[in-house]
Amino acid sequence: MMRIFMALVMSVFLAGTAMAGDNGIVRKESAKSVGETMDALQAALEGAGLTIFARVDHGAGAQGVGEDIGASELLIFGNPKLGTQAMLDDRTSALFLPMKIAVFEDETGKTMIAYEDPAAMLGKLGGVADDAAYVQTMTGALGKFTDGAAQ
Repeated sequence: MMRIFMALVMSVFLAGTAMAGDNGIVRKESAKSVGETMDALQAALEGAGLTIFARVDHGAGAQGVGEDIGASELLIFGNPKLGTQAMLDDRTSALFLPMKIAVFEDETGKTMIAYEDPAAMLGKLGGVADDAAYVQTMTGALGKFTDGAAQ
C-alpha cells in the first residue's frame, strides 16, 4: 500500500515539474549538456519534418560582450500546417510563431529546457481557443520532443 502511495506522490511531483507555471513557461531538466540536448532536439524536429529557422547561441553572444551566462541556446522552428491554422484564427498569432525552445545552463549548472505552453501563449490573443486541435497538437509535440531530448 505504501509503495502505491509513494508511486502516486512521485508521479504527481514529476508531472508537476514539467507543467507550465503561472507565467505559462514549461521547464524541464535535461540529463545532457546544453549542446547535446539541443542537438537531440534539433535532430528530432528535423526528423519529424519541421522547419528549423535558426539556432541562436546566446552564451556566445554574451561572451562577445564580455559577460558569461553559461551555455545557452535558442531553437526557432515551426510547422506551417499548424502555425497557419493559428494565424487563420487570429492573425496576431504571428507574434508568437514560429515556436521557440531555450536550452540553458541554470545558476546551479543544471541543463534546463524551457518553452512557452502553446495554450497560454496563444490564449492571450482571444481568437485562439485553448482546446483548438492545433493547440493540442503543438502541446503534445513539444512535450514529446523535449522529453526525448532531455533523456
